[in-house]
Amino acid sequence: MTDSNGSNENPEKQAQPAEPVVSKPYIMPDDPEPNSVEALTAEAAESRDKMLRTLAEMENLRKRTHKEIADGRTYAITNFAREVLDIADSLQRALDAVPADTKAAADPGLKALLEGVELTERSLLNTLEKNGVKKFDPAGEKFDPNFQQAMYEVPDSSVPAGTVVQVVQAGYTIGERVLRPALVAVSKGGAKTQAASE
Repeated sequence: MTDSNGSNENPEKQAQPAEPVVSKPYIMPDDPEPNSVEALTAEAAESRDKMLRTLAEMENLRKRTHKEIADGRTYAITNFAREVLDIADSLQRALDAVPADTKAAADPGLKALLEGVELTERSLLNTLEKNGVKKFDPAGEKFDPNFQQAMYEVPDSSVPAGTVVQVVQAGYTIGERVLRPALVAVSKGGAKTQAASE
């Protein structure tokens, strides 16, 4: 477009200033900013704090990972061990099914069979123990609901109340955890009951 003066200039170009506006002037490296020492000190302190926090987080992560790996090694066979406990129980039931007088008067064939079952059970328990699974029998101990499950109560004045008087099924632990609680009978403790009623 041309105007009456003959110039081909755009009205938009005429409105622009001649030089660009700079919001912040460039500062030469030799010319320090005001308060630059304080700003650098604060930035260094902030960076040091971030670095220390990161190091602490990495140390915590390392410890957690180490514990998870150790737990994984210890408890990796938990499901397998639970399945094998049924075999150990079956072997124990087989041994308990033969009365003591029958064992004493048994012929050599039956004695050899019983010895073989006992050796098999012992070998199985040793293998489990090598892998961190331990059998426990709480007979005579104070009842602990973390390791035992009470099946019934037995009136018995000869022992204090809450004492395990019979183990129905042995319990097992793996590492620090209970793999299977022991099934027990707990005494009512007749002596304490009589003392309370008097």
